[in-house]
Amino acid sequence: MAEMKILTKFIDDPRSNELEFYESVHGYDGMKKALSIAPEEIIEIVKKSGLRGRGGAGFPTGLKWSFIPKDIPKPKYLICNADEGEPGTFKDRKLIENLPHQIIEGMVIGAKAIGANKGFFYIRGEFNKGIDSMQKAIDEAYAKGYLGKNILGSGFDFDLVLYAGAGAYICGEETALINSLEGRRGHPRLKPPFPAVSGLYRCPTVVNNVETFSTVPHILDKGADWYSKIGTEKSPGTRLFSVSGHVKRPGVYEIELGTPLLELVNDLCGGMLDDVPLKAVIPGGSSVPILTAEECKTANMDFESMAAHKTMLGSGAVIVIGEGTDLVETTYRFARFYAHESCGQCTPCREGTHWVRDLLHKIREGEGTSADLDLILSLARNMEGGTTICPLSDACVGAVRPTILKFKHEFEARLKDKAGKEEQIPAQTGA
Repeated sequence: MAEMKILTKFIDDPRSNELEFYESVHGYDGMKKALSIAPEEIIEIVKKSGLRGRGGAGFPTGLKWSFIPKDIPKPKYLICNADEGEPGTFKDRKLIENLPHQIIEGMVIGAKAIGANKGFFYIRGEFNKGIDSMQKAIDEAYAKGYLGKNILGSGFDFDLVLYAGAGAYICGEETALINSLEGRRGHPRLKPPFPAVSGLYRCPTVVNNVETFSTVPHILDKGADWYSKIGTEKSPGTRLFSVSGHVKRPGVYEIELGTPLLELVNDLCGGMLDDVPLKAVIPGGSSVPILTAEECKTANMDFESMAAHKTMLGSGAVIVIGEGTDLVETTYRFARFYAHESCGQCTPCREGTHWVRDLLHKIREGEGTSADLDLILSLARNMEGGTTICPLSDACVGAVRPTILKFKHEFEARLKDKAGKEEQIPAQTGA
């Protein structure tokens, strides 16, 4: 099996982050086409391509752009979400560092489509190399006339500002990101109103992921029909996956959507490290439900197959787990992460994530009981399904409950009362 490189075709070239090299491989051709056609036509091309957001939810990109109101006096804004804080995810960082002009081109196209004259590139504060690479590319694009006033004589203006966040996981959620950009705490907002109506500075706003914007220039350049024939009918195109864990060749891989999961693990990634048996795979970052080795045999890397297996592609982080891994420890570490990153705005998340973390710590230390395990599952029911403003609480549940249910024997083996047997409480004497 080979990769299908569209976004990453030139990522390994040492000059890939330079404007001159990007232009030599037809860079900015898609933008030039977009500048010559009507905004509605751009949106229709992206709709027809079937491109779905690459940040996690998989919402149709063209449809999202079409929600922006057309005839209102307020300015419109375009934001690229480059926060990438999901544990196990590192694909966007590679695009930012090695192909920044591809992202800029996609943002100019998106801005023309929705009528935005101002955009923001919101990047995770720890990405020092990416910040330098992106700022250099922005400066080059301004110097060449690809950003700023009257881009290439088209009459369209678009200014782009790089903004480095403070490294909060919650700012990967689009309304928390918007609050952060406004100088507020990174707290998610209640929806509705949605950002398309009331986003940055209470104006119509579109927020898309790095990989989503990177894909758009190729669609404009080669056409919607070309793109829609790649992948599956409902999950067209390619997708980047960050593969980590117990594989021989971890890294970022671009594959056609619909590729069997085990082909990615065994062929591209070289199989299991030290040839240990596969135990499980987390297919889309720490917040999505885990798949057992048996489930992996029928799982394909597309939105529909993952939904059928009651999990998601999520952020595109494939975490491969070999036999011998302590899943009690793994689950505890994920729960600790979500407890730490909760913004504290909603009670089920603020309290629930900390309770789950503490109960898992008890079990991890061999001090938990079957009642503690049952309490975790009870808490999970109260933490999910719209009880909070944003999905962080659901993310914690996704990281914890499926692992407990599918590998319950491992958790029961760590209990004081072993596999659900009632604890023996010594009789008390004295007053």
